[in-house]
This record gives sequence, structure tokens and C-alpha cells, in this order.
Amino acid sequence: MTDQQSVIFQPGPGADVIVAGGGPAGVCAAIAAAEQGADVLLIERYGFLGGMATAGLVNPFMTYWAGAQQIIKGLFQRILEALDARGARLATGPGGCDPFDPEQMKLVLLQLCLQAGVRLRLHTMLAGAEVHDGVVHALYGCSKSGFERFAGAVFVDCTGDGDIAAAAGAEVMMGREQDGHCQPMTLNFRMAGVDERRMPDRATINRLYDAAKQRGEIDNPRENVLFFPTTRCGEFNFNTTRVVMLNGTDADELTQAEIQGRKQLQQMVDFLRRRVPGFENAYLAASGTQIGVRETRRIKGDYILSGDDVLGARKFADGIARGSYDVDIHNPAGTGTVIKSLPEGESYDIPYRCLTPCGLTNLLVAGRPISADHAAHSSLRVMPIAMAIGEAAGVAAAMSVPTRDVRQVDVGRLRRQLLGRGVSLSDGPGG
Repeated sequence: MTDQQSVIFQPGPGADVIVAGGGPAGVCAAIAAAEQGADVLLIERYGFLGGMATAGLVNPFMTYWAGAQQIIKGLFQRILEALDARGARLATGPGGCDPFDPEQMKLVLLQLCLQAGVRLRLHTMLAGAEVHDGVVHALYGCSKSGFERFAGAVFVDCTGDGDIAAAAGAEVMMGREQDGHCQPMTLNFRMAGVDERRMPDRATINRLYDAAKQRGEIDNPRENVLFFPTTRCGEFNFNTTRVVMLNGTDADELTQAEIQGRKQLQQMVDFLRRRVPGFENAYLAASGTQIGVRETRRIKGDYILSGDDVLGARKFADGIARGSYDVDIHNPAGTGTVIKSLPEGESYDIPYRCLTPCGLTNLLVAGRPISADHAAHSSLRVMPIAMAIGEAAGVAAAMSVPTRDVRQVDVGRLRRQLLGRGVSLSDGPGG
């Protein structure tokens, strides 16, 4: 292409509902919309589904319980059962965190999409939107087929970073309110060949870690070593690198984050093998295809969920999903993590209005970029909640196809549809 030539976008496949991003929220949005009768196209940049659950090695599922009550069901429950049928999950019960096998997760999500009739377009990066008077007409992307235009009636942004909403002109928020800095990124990795009989407890590992940092062997700003068991003996998933003060929506800074993450990963592997009993013969079994991104853009929607709403276990008449995970803020600038819990056994609602970006008619946002402040985002960003939000967005998108207006959705009917799908909802305010 010469400097004088402009990009020509060829017509790509279109659909009633186009879902951007095949991570936890996007897969659930696409399946739900297809099961509600819509023609659905799911566009994903990798050659597999799962997003942070697979490409990011974010493992395990954080809590989906409020006390002894399971509050996230629906499609999420079906995914759990499909993993269980493959022996690919360790169910830990109320209050626990369920490790799962990311390779089996890829297969489970693919199978569920195909069974629902979702049309897939993999290996496609979306980079823009065609918008007129607040109505999104198409998305622009690139793939092995070249530059393409994907036309649809209703769109669901499940990119994790609000890429489509931002490209469409939505107002977005970034990071914590006082300075715009986002929670740090983490490159997850998995160690295998661990002799669990000789492995110290977490407190001892953290003392060894502190000593290694004092000796200058590690320059990871994280304050402790965070790891989880996997579905295999002698194997552990580490969520313990910490890359701070870089923007996950900037390609240059994201590149630097990947470089820093790999450097920290090497230091952590060396530390474990040299300093921690039981790891002498362990090896690096896998690392994330990409660094894990906790926080970037958040849309400004018709309602902004607040940290007070979360910690106060607030219920809403238009609640379409529930959450109970802590307010969990990793220091955007370095060491330290702030954790605040809901009252025991309580949960909060996520209003439908948090999915509707101001100024846009036929776009919904699902997953972590929904309309919330920094504190609320730190709770709702985890995968079970993202899946619940995605399922609700998919049903709402299918309902919006005739009008091409997501605000014309009868929220009472949406809630009834979700309940019919096995979703757990509160009774609303006072319920």
C-alpha cells in the first residue's frame, strides 16, 4: 500500500447481534443472544475462546457465593458442569476459589458456542466503529482476509477494555479518580513438578520472598507471593508478578508491560527453584499468552455503580446480575493491596443501566468495562461476575434487535427471561 492509498474495508460477515471479544463475558453474551433466537456473530482476536481465563491464565474462579448461597448461576453453572464432566475443575464450595483447566476451558466454551449456533470469526482484531447520530452501524477490523466491515443491528462490547465503546465515541473513565492510574497488570504462570510434601506454608514462602527481595534477586513490587493449586498434583498457578504505572490501552506501554512481566516471571521462577523447598526440580509449564489486565477504560453509563453500592450490598429494581467479591484494589503505583469485604452473606446488584453507554443507542458493554467507579470495578472485574453480566447483555441484545435501541428493553421482561435461564437475581430494593 502506498502512502496515497486509503484503507478499503471489504464487507465481512454481518449479524443481528455482533459480540466483540470472546472472553468470559463475550462468550456468555453470544451464547445467550443466540439461545434467545438472534443471529449472532462473535469476533475474537485469538484462535481460541476464553480471554483472560485461557489466554491470560487467570485461574481460579473467584467466589460466586454469598455465604452459603450460590449467587451466580445460569450459563456460568452450565460451564461449571461442563468442566466437571471433563474432570477439569476443583470445586471448593462456599467461600472458596475453584481452579479449572484452561485447555479444557477452551474446548468447553467452543462447544457451547457451536451448540447455541453462534457464528465465530477468530483471528480478527477489531479497531474501529462506524457511527452516525449515536447509532453504531458496523465495526471495522483486520484479519488474514484483509480489512473488513462487520455490519449489525445491535453490538455488545466485551473487549475487556471498552475498545468498541471508545471507538464509537462513548465517554470513558480511566483508573482511580484522583490520578487516573489503573490497577497493575500481572503475567500469570504455572509451575509443574513441585514436590508438595516438602513445600513450605505460605507464610514461610513469603519470608523467603522478602529475603530474596532484600538481596536484590527480585524487583517485583508485589508484597507477597500469590499462588493457587490447579487440577493436577504438583502444579501451581502463580498470580504474583506486578507491572505498575503502564496503560493497557496503549500499544507501546502494553509492550513494555509484557517485557517487564517476562522479566519478573524469570526472577520468580529462579527464586522458587533456588530458594523454596519442593521446587528444586520444578519447571515453568506455561505462561500467559498475554499479560493479565485488571483495569483500563470504564464506560460512563446511565448509572455509575459505586464502591459504596458494593460494600453496602445495594439492590436495584433493574438488577441483572449479582456479585459478592471483595473490593480488591492492587496498588496502581507499587506495593500493597486494599481489600474490603461485604457484610457476611450479602451480595450487591449490578443494574442494567451500567451496561448502556451514554450517547449510544444500540451498544451494550459487558464484563469489566461497565459503568462503575474505581472501587466498584475492583469487585465486579472477576470472571464469574463478568460471565453473569455477559449473559444478561446477550439476552438484552437479542431483545433489542427489532428496535435497535437497548434502552427500549423492558427490564422486567429481561429479568424474567434471565430467571427462566436459571440466573440468580435478587428481589430488588428491599428484597
